[in-house]
This record gives sequence, C-alpha cells and structure tokens, in this order.
Amino acid sequence: VWAEGYAPRRSKVSDDTMAIFLTQPITGDLTEVPGIGPKTVEKLAHCESPEDCITNTYQLFGKYLMLKGPGEGSENQVSTMVHAEKFWQWLKNRGISSHRSAIVKAIAEKSSAFFPAIYDANEYASDDEED
Repeated sequence: VWAEGYAPRRSKVSDDTMAIFLTQPITGDLTEVPGIGPKTVEKLAHCESPEDCITNTYQLFGKYLMLKGPGEGSENQVSTMVHAEKFWQWLKNRGISSHRSAIVKAIAEKSSAFFPAIYDANEYASDDEED
C-alpha cells in the first residue's frame, strides 16, 4: 500500500451523496461526480493536447477505463488496487489537489456496475480497521 495515494477511507463523501451518484444516470456534467467542483472541472479541461482534455463525465470514465491496462509482462490488465492508484496519480498529475480519493471511489464504484470485477472494495481494509 502506498504512503500517499488512493485510500477509500480518505474519501470525505457522505454515504448519502455516494448512494445518489451510484443510482442516478450520468448526465455528462463533471460536477455530478462526488469530489468534483468548478476548480477541478477547469483543471481537467486545461491540457496541452486536445485529446487529453476532459470536459464531461463520459470522458472521465473513459480515462479511468484506459488505465485498467496494460499489466506487467504478458498481463493485459492491472489489479483493482493498481488501477485505482493509477487513476489517483493521473488526477494528481492533472493538478487535482483535493478530493482525489473521493473521485476515484465514485468513478470506480459506478464503473463496477457496468463492469463487474473492475473494482473490488473488499481489497481494501475496512473503514473500521486502524492503520
């Protein structure tokens, strides 16, 4: 486990907010993702190359899915924990300095509804467990 990086327990999103996001249809508005506000929207839209710009929720899911692979050696995909960490680091590299774990958790959990086994919350220690 990384000292700095994705940890679901660091998500400050309430269970109610997460439940609403997980059960509502995606509209494309980035602020529908828990943890994303106007500053994050600006940072995601600012990029050197147009194909790297993220201007809607669908593109953000696409980026998350792209980071599922490749794995090491002949593996074509990475584990849940590596995948979440890659997305967290990608957000960090885009200048997102707050709520990264909330964003990762929201996108990962919503993705798992469409792609079972892409994210397994059971791979992380329970919120009740101490470090």
